[in-house]
Amino acid sequence: MATLFTKIINREIPADIVYEDEHVVGFRDIDPKAPVHVIIVPRAEITGIAALPDEGDHLHLLNAAKRIAEQEGLTNGYRLVINQGEDGGQSVDHLHLHLLGGRKLVWPPG
Repeated sequence: MATLFTKIINREIPADIVYEDEHVVGFRDIDPKAPVHVIIVPRAEITGIAALPDEGDHLHLLNAAKRIAEQEGLTNGYRLVINQGEDGGQSVDHLHLHLLGGRKLVWPPG
């Protein structure tokens, strides 16, 4: 069964898509935790970082994050977060990273 993110990639569920290429798709989070909160997902359905293959679309996530941050004007900085598993806060079993910015971010995050 396709994940929520696969349905967004396939345009079965609407989303505010801010970036896409042949490997990844980036869209605004519907419950943002910062002024800029973009979810970046590989087109390939990988359950999480613990299930990463050696090759594939996921290798393009960081390049996409850099491009989106530039596009969003995050010149003062931003944060990238990948959650793994239930205890790590992962709520969708499709590898994704959160690009957060647009304000000063604090540490620890939660």
